Amino acid sequence: MFMKDMSVKAIADVLEIEPATVCRWLGRAGISEETIIKGYYELQNRKPPSDDKIHPPGGGRKKSVEKDPTLLSDLETLIEPTSHEDPESPLFWTSKSTRMLTKELKKMGHKVSNSRVGDILHMLGYSLQANKKTTEENSHPDCDKQFNHIYEKCKEFQKENQPVISVEAKKKELDGNFKNEGKGRLSKKDSLTENIYDFEGNELGKVNPCEVYDLFRNKGWVNIGIDNDTTSFAVECIRRWWNMMGCEQYPEAKILMITAECGVSNGDRVRLWKIELQKLADEIGLEIFVCHFPPGTSKWNKIENRLISQITSYWRGKPLTSYEVIVKLIAATITLKGLKVKCMLDKNEYPKGIKITKEEVEELGFIRDEFYGECNYTFRPRSKNIKEVIL
Repeated sequence: MFMKDMSVKAIADVLEIEPATVCRWLGRAGISEETIIKGYYELQNRKPPSDDKIHPPGGGRKKSVEKDPTLLSDLETLIEPTSHEDPESPLFWTSKSTRMLTKELKKMGHKVSNSRVGDILHMLGYSLQANKKTTEENSHPDCDKQFNHIYEKCKEFQKENQPVISVEAKKKELDGNFKNEGKGRLSKKDSLTENIYDFEGNELGKVNPCEVYDLFRNKGWVNIGIDNDTTSFAVECIRRWWNMMGCEQYPEAKILMITAECGVSNGDRVRLWKIELQKLADEIGLEIFVCHFPPGTSKWNKIENRLISQITSYWRGKPLTSYEVIVKLIAATITLKGLKVKCMLDKNEYPKGIKITKEEVEELGFIRDEFYGECNYTFRPRSKNIKEVIL
């Protein structure tokens, strides 16, 4: 039971112990005598005796914007021309740093520090932000259905032991003593030196890697082109894969399934792509069934993370000084899951600007799939020795 005056002596009298013992208890509990007194009077809804030591409402150090009435308006004037507003968020961001803003405010006669300017910006709703890839464009209306269609077709081909490959052209690489992103382990005595500027040289220039990935056997083929990255070059990559690898791995193949993006060289609307695929079907005597991924879904293409990313990871930190180095680095790419890659330099020329009319494409007679025929279609070989189709 608390007494009227909650002092250490009063507590000691109630508990019948020495005041020194009460002090030790309060000290061990981290509680001072003043706190005990204040708490007691708060429970009694009375002002404690030490109330004169507490700041009254509105007391304490004044804020900078209160001491300097024009500071807030001047700061808003400085950031308004360069500020940007996100219409879907209450947050704002500005491109000017707090140091630059502080310097400008001091020129205007304000006494303010960098940290104080940062606090005022936070109070106004500004925050330090960077651009993020978070906004997704409108997806294709049949995106999910197309993915399911490709998945079901892949299972069907796998069950019948028919080849399924994915095709994609990798970004162009500078061939020469240029910096290659990433780090590799070297002896302390060795060091890699590259040219300061990544200017394309007259001797080698850029190379165009085009990849084919066998989804079932985890095998890759890379065609290194030194001319233009055209549709003819992409189909040539498929042709070389079949002649060098595919025909040996699938001797009983009747039909070849190709998954490709809606890119520039192998897009579903590229007429030359269809002309070249028909030629390929005629040459190898197989039906060719093509499925295109919906626009903007390249990250879900298995060739991206199973082949291309592995090649990029393997040659990280190594300058691509010659064609031979590029071919050897790609061919040496392996993974713990058994990925094996073959690579070849393609010295053929692939001219640009080949015009194909709509009538030429219609004469091919390729078969569009019942579901979304623009992105799913089949080419049949026009030669006399056509293999029996089992699918």
